[in-house]
Amino acid sequence: EVQLVESGGGLVQPGGSLRLSCTASGFTFSNYAMSWVRQAPGKGPEWVSYISVGADRTRYADSVKGRFTISRDNAKNTLYLQMNSLNVEDTAVYYCVRKFYSDYDYWGQGTQVTVSP
Repeated sequence: EVQLVESGGGLVQPGGSLRLSCTASGFTFSNYAMSWVRQAPGKGPEWVSYISVGADRTRYADSVKGRFTISRDNAKNTLYLQMNSLNVEDTAVYYCVRKFYSDYDYWGQGTQVTVSP
């Protein structure tokens, strides 16, 4: 059974940092590209970042470029998102998602990130 379990969310002040983790199981993690997707209250899902199988290619939404860093440890079956210089617009539930060709076929349960003074 494919499982993606996010952790690391929480409440942080503007300008602060958080590091999200996503532990994968039930499939060969090193064979799949991964992404982070977020959903703010009352809004649709927003793609945040992408990382290739071997971590040699990464992509970021313009809204987070220069502030967020995606990485992965294939030996630990874990995906990360380092988030710096957080602002209130980053408040959302963050999901770890597995990429399958052009689709996202599995999602984690999400972790809440709240940025508030």
